[in-house]
Amino acid sequence: MASPLEKARKDPASMKGRILESATRLFGQNGYQGTTTRMIAKDVGIDISTLYYHWGEKADLYEAVMICIKEDLRNLLVEIETIIKGKPLSTRLEIAINMCCDFYFDYPESTSLVLSHYNSDALSQPDKSVKLDIADAITDIAFSMGLVPHKSNVSLQVKMKVMAVILSLFSFIAGEKHIRQMLGADNQEYREVVKETLRFILIPAFIQDNRQNKDLSTDS
Repeated sequence: MASPLEKARKDPASMKGRILESATRLFGQNGYQGTTTRMIAKDVGIDISTLYYHWGEKADLYEAVMICIKEDLRNLLVEIETIIKGKPLSTRLEIAINMCCDFYFDYPESTSLVLSHYNSDALSQPDKSVKLDIADAITDIAFSMGLVPHKSNVSLQVKMKVMAVILSLFSFIAGEKHIRQMLGADNQEYREVVKETLRFILIPAFIQDNRQNKDLSTDS
């Protein structure tokens, strides 16, 4: 028998799917402690008993949300790695930046959920919640970008460079409302400028670093 999550993912327009979508957005906006099942039920326009019937307790719904985030991030990385395999570093970076930007702009709550998972408030989240393996994701990204020859040997310096990319992107996503106002840009303009800016800053930096590493390897 399919689980509530499987049913919701299969049919987003169903009651289970609507509740999951609302929970994802509200957990992303308010955190686990700041979101109640009554808030979610009100947002969907249903009675609280209907929510419990479809999903159970708040911890169950939060766990489903985090599973979705984990699966979506994993699928994104797999898709990117498939597309960029064998391409020059500059092309790999450009494709990865564009695809990651599109994903996170379409699902901005993902950034909040990922970040809140690792801050002090995460201690008050349910013990049964799914753990996001960000460290593994960083390793996968480093390997996909060609920054390391093997996933088993990723230095702290390389991990920090990948983290700089992630945090830069997350900052632009999380601060979109305020930054767009300062820039006087509409939604689409802002998206394109963020991509352009990240490419402008990150691609030359990574290419230069890659060249330096090759030169050091040749000298040794």
